Amino acid sequence: MMLNTISIKKSVQNWKYFLQSHAPELQPLFLITAAFLGFMLLFGLHRYYTFYTSYDHGLFNQLYWNSLHGHFFQSSLTSSNSIGVLEDGKIPVVNFSHLAHHFVPNFMLWLPLYALFPSPVTLVVLQIVLMAAGGIMLYALARIYLKPLLSLFITASYFSAIAVISPTFANFYEHCQIPLFVFALLWAMEKQRWAPFWIFALLVLGIREDAGLILFGVGLYMIFSRRFPKAGITLCVLSFAYVAFITNIIQPQFSDDAKRLYFATRFKHFVKGNESPSTLQVLWGMLTHPVELTQSLLTPFDRRFFYLVGQWLPLAFIPALSPASWAIAGIPLLALVMQTGKTALFISVRYAVAIVPGMFYGAILWWAYHWKRPQPPFPKGQSWLKKVGWTFRTRQLTPAFRQFWVACMVVSIIAAIATNPNQAFYFLIPNSIHPWVLVPLTRQWEHTTVLNRLVSQIPPDASVSATTYVIPQLSSRRAIIRTPSMHIKNDAGQVKRVDYVLADLWRHQQYEAIFKPDRVRLRDLLKTIDEATQSNYGFLAVQDGVVLLKKGASSTPKLVAAWGSLKRDIITSLTKPQMRRGQ
Repeated sequence: MMLNTISIKKSVQNWKYFLQSHAPELQPLFLITAAFLGFMLLFGLHRYYTFYTSYDHGLFNQLYWNSLHGHFFQSSLTSSNSIGVLEDGKIPVVNFSHLAHHFVPNFMLWLPLYALFPSPVTLVVLQIVLMAAGGIMLYALARIYLKPLLSLFITASYFSAIAVISPTFANFYEHCQIPLFVFALLWAMEKQRWAPFWIFALLVLGIREDAGLILFGVGLYMIFSRRFPKAGITLCVLSFAYVAFITNIIQPQFSDDAKRLYFATRFKHFVKGNESPSTLQVLWGMLTHPVELTQSLLTPFDRRFFYLVGQWLPLAFIPALSPASWAIAGIPLLALVMQTGKTALFISVRYAVAIVPGMFYGAILWWAYHWKRPQPPFPKGQSWLKKVGWTFRTRQLTPAFRQFWVACMVVSIIAAIATNPNQAFYFLIPNSIHPWVLVPLTRQWEHTTVLNRLVSQIPPDASVSATTYVIPQLSSRRAIIRTPSMHIKNDAGQVKRVDYVLADLWRHQQYEAIFKPDRVRLRDLLKTIDEATQSNYGFLAVQDGVVLLKKGASSTPKLVAAWGSLKRDIITSLTKPQMRRGQ
């Protein structure tokens, strides 16, 4: 016990000495990190408290809440998104395992924190803190090769990147762990500390099953740079085997959602006619369909080009010149460009975070090689860079290039904010000019007051059906689904109608003029509420466009009249022609 106390004191003293001796260098790092944290927490928390977080945030909060109560990785909200419910007409169940969709063992790392603060707010803070910690880890990685000023520039680029700012404003996702763990993995590789390296490799794999693609890219870099070929081969084999084993052996034990919901839809052009393909079948389909593969890689060209520009912008386009960036980020990037649909290549969504580590690590190595530090980054393999023609030299960060780099970071920040990422700035940036669609802050807070009061009327153990943007605040419970669904299967296997229905129609009214999904949901909600009132549900409240129903309750004439008035207003608005955003 005495020895442990002495060792702890020595460790504390060493850290104090380190911080004191490096204070001038670390102070700017802490300032920009604090600025990022403050900005993101202010608008991220405001987004939650004004009911702009949505379905997936509630899903992950319910996953943590269930795990805290012994039902590990279970979620009725995941069940509502399962292929059985969406296509086969099954009833959502309370004990559906989220591991059928994504294998996320790392979530258990943060369960003790959630146990201390069991709230959806915890996930907002956790995501922002993890992304900020990734920036600090990036600085430590950059300092292996670069001087403090250039390392600080690279870190500032990270905090100004669209692919960092926009996804951090999103609902909580497992991707927020990627920068911290991947940068830590690369730091351990550079220091040749192989025990931590393999620990971080396992942590990256634990983020979710497709995070193995990032490790595969790192392994390719280690092989082709000829720095650590044996470790690189091992990493490639490990990551490929892990992805194949999880997606083909483990996840099918829970359901066939991974095959039918993801592989069969996102890669359907490579597995035509196969409604339940495996990972290996998708890979074989890519190899045997060269025309479809080429089309996926190159078309539409403009979307792919501008996506890369958005990733390169905060680093002054240096990653475009870095072979290391192409090697590491190339594999997860290929996985995105080969998918169907548009969201995979939206730089504001979570998938963009997987590309970030490769881009920034490649920029570090590019600067290290071209700045000609006394300790070159490729002691065993500099010749491979010369063969591909990267012979340009820059011996210092000139004032002109520094100004250009700062301008790139400023443009990146402006671009991230101007796109209103995940509607974090809904009260500042209009969703449409004509028609004018902007929800004033005062009006939203008036509506928030109503929602908070009605949410508080629902008992914590009651089953609920709620609209998308109310789900996070109600998700700390066993049984919750999204309207218009009204039935759920409990732990006893019995199909029951939910106890309460909370529908925020006002929220959809604000955007139905420009967004077709909001118009569709309004129509569905009108039908659902009418059917509910005819089958043993009664109104508890109809206020400010929000309807609260309870099973077995009796409706007063005043509330019935209020619903009739609200319904007429919505029908009138729905009869008007919809306009596209920006017209």
